Amino acid sequence: MKSLLVVFKRQLASYLSTPSTYLSIAMFLVLSAALGLFMRQWLEHSNNHWQAFIHVHPWLYLLLIPALSTQLLAREHEAGFIDFLATLPLSPVQLVIGKYLAAWVITGLALLLSFPIVIVINLLGAADHLVIASQLIVSWLLAGSYLSVGFFICAITHQRLVIFLLTLCLLLTVGGVSSVLDALEHQTPIWLIDSLMSLSPFLRFTVIDHGALILRDGLYFISMIVAFLAATIVLLNYKSR
Repeated sequence: MKSLLVVFKRQLASYLSTPSTYLSIAMFLVLSAALGLFMRQWLEHSNNHWQAFIHVHPWLYLLLIPALSTQLLAREHEAGFIDFLATLPLSPVQLVIGKYLAAWVITGLALLLSFPIVIVINLLGAADHLVIASQLIVSWLLAGSYLSVGFFICAITHQRLVIFLLTLCLLLTVGGVSSVLDALEHQTPIWLIDSLMSLSPFLRFTVIDHGALILRDGLYFISMIVAFLAATIVLLNYKSR
């Protein structure tokens, strides 16, 4: 546990000392506010302003998550850390969990910094704090699932540009699943479409109704996080041999 905490603090300090982290968070917040204001929901559904902002999060994570993922193992690769991992008093499990939690905290910080939007919605008298809190939790879980995918890709290659592009392409593919399934609606059995839809974290996020955090959806995001982190640990174990 002590080693895990050291890794967590070191990675968190690395994020907080890197200008690109602040730039990524700033872009996330500015685009979230700008796109939310221009969404049709803002004008048409005056009793539910928050929906216009939260619905753009899955797309904005396509910029934030790859940017954060490039920093997870980049310095360790450059320093040859993976080659000496087996000789250090640090297991791949501690390394992966510590670094992942630090990156996940940064995504949580980006979400918390959206509080000015919540204040404005309160001033308009249309805020439902239970809905807002629930959807922020779901958004954070979605970001965590995306981040676990980015970490796995980071363990495969050490090239920052490749990590960014691979993560972006994979998440874009996930985001485009709904369009593909819509096109195949009349040519594919319904049960197959429903099964494929249930595997998409993006679609899981969009079907959440009125901020209701359903247990099976929360477990889905958590299981996805665990699965990709486990795959990352296995890969790092293999590389350290």
